[in-house]
Amino acid sequence: MKISVMSLVAFTTLVLVTLVIMASMNFPFNWVFYVTIFGQGLVVFLVYRVLTEDYDTEKTFEHFYEDYPMDQD
Repeated sequence: MKISVMSLVAFTTLVLVTLVIMASMNFPFNWVFYVTIFGQGLVVFLVYRVLTEDYDTEKTFEHFYEDYPMDQD
């Protein structure tokens, strides 16, 4: 089963937010350390998956930003 990139982004975000909560609640160091290592590995894997995703679009740099359309001359 292929995991979608957006679900991987959500999972990585959940792990890193959990890490921040664990660190602020003074969890034992070894738990925080292992979750930090796991989170860093997830970030590296996430960057790899996003950059190698097979995504095509019809947009070009001539379209500029979608939220602020420029006048076409």
